[in-house]
Amino acid sequence: MARIVMKFGGTSMAGIERIRNVASRVKAEWEAGNQVAVVVSAMAGETDRLVGFCREASSLYDTREYDVVVSSGEQVTSGLLAIALQAIGVPARSWMGWQLPIHTTAAHSSARIEEIDTVALNASLAGGEVAVIPGFQGMTADERITTLGRGGSDTSAVAVAAAMKADRCDIYTDVDGVYTTDPRIVPRARKLSKITYEEMLELASVGAKVLQTRSVGLAMKEKVRVRVLSSFEDARGDDGHRGTLIVGEEEIEDMERQLITGIAHDKNEAKVTLLAVPDRPGAVASIFNPLADASINVDMIIQNIAHEAGSTDVTFTVPRAELARAIDVLAKAQPDIGHRDLRHDTRVSKISIVGVGMRSHAGVAATMFKTLGERGINIQAITTSEIKVSVLIHEDETELAVRLLHTAYGLDAEEAAA
Repeated sequence: MARIVMKFGGTSMAGIERIRNVASRVKAEWEAGNQVAVVVSAMAGETDRLVGFCREASSLYDTREYDVVVSSGEQVTSGLLAIALQAIGVPARSWMGWQLPIHTTAAHSSARIEEIDTVALNASLAGGEVAVIPGFQGMTADERITTLGRGGSDTSAVAVAAAMKADRCDIYTDVDGVYTTDPRIVPRARKLSKITYEEMLELASVGAKVLQTRSVGLAMKEKVRVRVLSSFEDARGDDGHRGTLIVGEEEIEDMERQLITGIAHDKNEAKVTLLAVPDRPGAVASIFNPLADASINVDMIIQNIAHEAGSTDVTFTVPRAELARAIDVLAKAQPDIGHRDLRHDTRVSKISIVGVGMRSHAGVAATMFKTLGERGINIQAITTSEIKVSVLIHEDETELAVRLLHTAYGLDAEEAAA
């Protein structure tokens, strides 16, 4: 007997027929003798609809009441799934975040889970019940409902799995696993049977949309084995296993031979360049401190060689959705920064290669730069980590760059993905 958390996203819960499909999958695990907890998202599009209501009611809404409204989408699907399970002979009940309870910080609309009380949950599972838990929600110390931010249901599922010491957390989505890159761009992309926490965290942070970054970080911290698989098919990989397992390095053989695991792209970047910034101590801090105070995340940073006039140019990237705020913040800080002009460009894309093999192999970055250079693709910025290299290029060259790099690192499958 195993303990399993099954998480189903919005597309999996979009309507009664799909909820019945979910119920049949849960029943199969329950009939196999496993103890099962299910974490569900709201129906696809429902959270956006509820957020819209809040904004219509008031542009300056109280975030505590906002959480009451937007958390209701998951309450609906958890109740409906419990009903669907009962209808096919599976004992099930729904548990709201406040009933377990799931304790969170008081940062409404972006709370973080602090602790999950599993006494009632363990008793329910021991009694043979399937527990259905709404994702995305929790409760503060003063018993107010909170939500975890968009994509928070993945985090809920991993947190529940960690708290109940589950053997595995299965994340059901609309893709059948993690691929070496986006199969819509590269038909010969391969589905990975296993990937390390670190690699998945890097891929998620640079554009891969399979899992929410917070959930991967939590899984790595708590050593929760996560499997990504499809709600709509039972496709198996070359190794006969369904989906992709996200695990520690110790579970993956031949780590030395695994040079590059995947390639991600992100078109949601904007490039900002400050011209003629005074070349003096503290100049860079005067740029990035105001951005940090405004909670604007900065990614790539380049400081050019100083000009003869004692100034330099500083280039960096921010999320495209934050560009207007970043420009406003920098305009207000101009007297302290002292830059002559600001230029921005949204026609950029970030391409990243990720793989633990970079730790022990030389020339990985050189291959990337040579491959792009030979096809005339200009690199505007570069950033690296221990297992990642990212470059900024023109957005029109995104798909070509991904295809070229996928082939250059030997990731193409013999046959195109179905």
